[in-house]
Amino acid sequence: MCLVITAFAAVIATLVWYFKANRRELHLEVLALMYWGASLMWTVDGFYCVKEGQPFLEMTADNALLGLVIVLCGMIAWTVYLVVKDPKNVFADLFLRRSEKKSQS
Repeated sequence: MCLVITAFAAVIATLVWYFKANRRELHLEVLALMYWGASLMWTVDGFYCVKEGQPFLEMTADNALLGLVIVLCGMIAWTVYLVVKDPKNVFADLFLRRSEKKSQS
């Protein structure tokens, strides 16, 4: 279930990135790549589960919750990335104004 949720998030992020290509400042490609990387990781994990005689997909509530936590962590990591990169210079302008006000007073 974790793989399904993460892959679903990757597809949605990729579609939003593709159709909102004119909003490059959002860096949606980073979010999509994070989700595709997680999907790849869960796919490899599924193959190892099959190798050990377990099912490829584990359909439990705990596994679904893990998938939702992973999607949430991806959103948080993407938000931190946007804050650090500051593509619209929001924080740079904010700090610059503060430093200008301090220098004037």
